[in-house]
Amino acid sequence: MHAKTSTQSSLALLLGCKVAGPRGDAHGRIKDVAVSTGPAAGDVAGLVLKTAGGLEVVPVEYVMRTAAGALELREGAILRALAGDENFLLLRQDLMDRQIIDVHGRKVVRVNDVDLSWDHDTGRLRVVEVEVGLQGALRRVLKGIVPREPLERLSRRFTPKVIPWEFVDVIEVDPARQVRLKIEHERLAQMHPSDLADILEELAPAEREAVFVSLDEDVAADALEEVEPRLQKSLIDSMDSGRAADIVEEMDPGAAADLLAELPEDRSEAILEEMEPEERQEVEELLEFHEDSAAGTMTTDFVRVKSGATAGDAVRALSEFEGDTERVTEIYLVRENEELEGVIRIARLVLASATTPVSELIEPRTLFCSMNAGRDKVAELFDKYNLSALPVVDDANRLAGVVLADHVIAFLRDRQ
Repeated sequence: MHAKTSTQSSLALLLGCKVAGPRGDAHGRIKDVAVSTGPAAGDVAGLVLKTAGGLEVVPVEYVMRTAAGALELREGAILRALAGDENFLLLRQDLMDRQIIDVHGRKVVRVNDVDLSWDHDTGRLRVVEVEVGLQGALRRVLKGIVPREPLERLSRRFTPKVIPWEFVDVIEVDPARQVRLKIEHERLAQMHPSDLADILEELAPAEREAVFVSLDEDVAADALEEVEPRLQKSLIDSMDSGRAADIVEEMDPGAAADLLAELPEDRSEAILEEMEPEERQEVEELLEFHEDSAAGTMTTDFVRVKSGATAGDAVRALSEFEGDTERVTEIYLVRENEELEGVIRIARLVLASATTPVSELIEPRTLFCSMNAGRDKVAELFDKYNLSALPVVDDANRLAGVVLADHVIAFLRDRQ
């Protein structure tokens, strides 16, 4: 007997394989594959065998492949009973058919199979990649129906869809042997909030909550604004009021008010009590407005400068703005009493000299709406004038807030 230098296998084809004893007698069948976590993540720690005495784990270095391709235990092989509290990942139990996040593809996928590489010179067996496409699914469905070699030839006709194991660092096993998803914060933070929202919506409830609680507050807030209202409520309900308040504080005030308005009053009040005074006041004021009005749709996060300001002053105000600058398409010029005087497009501002008075940069016509304007009227204005933002004023023409294009899009989407 001799060992091949290296062979490739898949979990689906490995499961159920017979493992003989050192003298060729039947010992058991492969029930699962135990993979190390931590620094040795991806290395197979051992094979889980179903034997007459129950489930046993044998270190992979004690298993060899014969010239005929069969698996056999080496002399002196040490086996121990599977206790269930070991600190490793069981591929069949903990990974197969589970949903995982393809960070690079920005989507949720289901694990259909796992590819492994066996170095027989060193006895090292390692996970190479997970299969999430038809090739792996076909191999599992037809196993036992089609002989192994024809099945492998058939499966190779399909383009493999795989995720390298180094990108599957989303799995963490807790002492209760529950698998939850865990993604590096850096990778999540690089995702567009709408992509992250799509992922959250695709996940099963337990995995969704596990991902969401692992997010930084600002990332969680951005994603929460993008998910549908039903899931917003579900995610907020899954955490305590303090953590929920930290996330709501990072949200656009209008979006935060919309979310809290959908919660039971006692739950909404508990979250508000945990918020910082300034953010709480902004949201409470918005909660007083009817949700179908411009005031109930607007945000109070916008950039304004007073009469007499220069382009340099406006740029400085923009740089000091604590909200989401990516959503700012215009700056508002107001008088001392906060009365709206004009609108300055960012594009005109950045091309102007720092000493240019902003009054020279305002649009020739200032479009705005009243606080009690209906959402349909607001949507009409956006459509008619191709707006990206619309200022909202009170009865004294004072700037109260701004309706953004994504607010209108969300409103129109909810109506469908």
